[in-house]
Amino acid sequence: MLQVQTSLAAKPEGRPGSGPLIPPLTESARPLRQQVFERIRAAGQIPRAQLARELAVSPASVTSATYELIAAGLIEETTTASPEGRGRPAVSLAVRAEALLVAGMKLSDHEHTAVIVDFAGNLIASGMMRRRPGAVDLHELLEATETLLDQVCTQAGIERRQLAALGMGVPGFVDTAEGVVLWSSVLTGRQVPLATEVSARLSVPVIIDNDANLVALAELWFGVGRGLTDFAVVTIEHGLGMGFVMNHRLYRGAQRLGMELGHTKVQLDGALCRCGQRGCLEAYVADYALAREATTALDWGHRESQPIELLLESLYDHAKGGDAIAHSIFRRAGRYLAVGLSNVVNLFDPALIILSGNRMRYDYLYAPETLDEMRNLVIRSGRPLPPIEVHAWGDQLWARGATALALSSVTEALLNRR
Repeated sequence: MLQVQTSLAAKPEGRPGSGPLIPPLTESARPLRQQVFERIRAAGQIPRAQLARELAVSPASVTSATYELIAAGLIEETTTASPEGRGRPAVSLAVRAEALLVAGMKLSDHEHTAVIVDFAGNLIASGMMRRRPGAVDLHELLEATETLLDQVCTQAGIERRQLAALGMGVPGFVDTAEGVVLWSSVLTGRQVPLATEVSARLSVPVIIDNDANLVALAELWFGVGRGLTDFAVVTIEHGLGMGFVMNHRLYRGAQRLGMELGHTKVQLDGALCRCGQRGCLEAYVADYALAREATTALDWGHRESQPIELLLESLYDHAKGGDAIAHSIFRRAGRYLAVGLSNVVNLFDPALIILSGNRMRYDYLYAPETLDEMRNLVIRSGRPLPPIEVHAWGDQLWARGATALALSSVTEALLNRR
């Protein structure tokens, strides 16, 4: 039962003063040592003097912080010869790539992917494993995770114990702080402590998150989002998800379960969503929604036993070939997507919207008429709308985002360790 608390108190007892009670150390006020490291990592290579200018601190403070980081083996000095070949080589600072290795993995409805990167984010190895569609129990998922991780470790020429952490992305409702999957299309159970179970099985620290968040992290760390303060990533694959970056940080909500664009409601008592509720946006846009429409409108009931990828490819070929019904199926899904995108713009006003995921090769979903419809649904303020970019990249992007999750967790622990 929803509880509503009403209070007429003008000011809580025992709280003198006014203004927000901000803790002494917040996300925006990180220790100088951490700020220095993050700036070095983002730049690739950077001289101390430039670091001091960009952080608006004294050169002595930068020297002290970098001395600690060098002593800890996290960064190193590098020399770059001048273009003219004269004078002393310039000394810069860079992340010590060999300091540690992390792995990233995306668990999906049809295949799992994994990568290994070094401390600087350079790709070392990658791998993929096909799986039977549908949800599986925890034991089967753990076996698949172990097999795939061993595969990429072998490719990298390392053992599992050499990994500092494993980041994992899972579709569904994931509490990253507690490491719990409340619901996922890849698992038969609910409230699964997946991070703890995988860590116990692999003897590696594990951090998990919603898979759409990992695409946003991949764009923030390795893609076009590196220079943006606020942007949204909308993913369309077996489901529909969203990751949102606010002030250069991934936003998850008060209970770490926010940004579920696919489960916003667009129809009362509408189509059944795989989450168990009705009328979700995902139930009109995701691949199982397109397959449902195709089997009904085109009388393709005999194809229900086909893999969904083959059915969707056939539907797309029919639409490209001029089949009006097939075209209308994509057009209808595109109109619902326009509703979702307009809501993102109206709610968050992002600097950029990125459409990503395997289904982006179906260009009918983001055809000009779809984007025009989105523009008509956005509030008319007279301001320009955010640009929309389509990134039809493969599953390795999701796994790279999982490595960003692991690197972020590991460096946070290292830099705040006394």
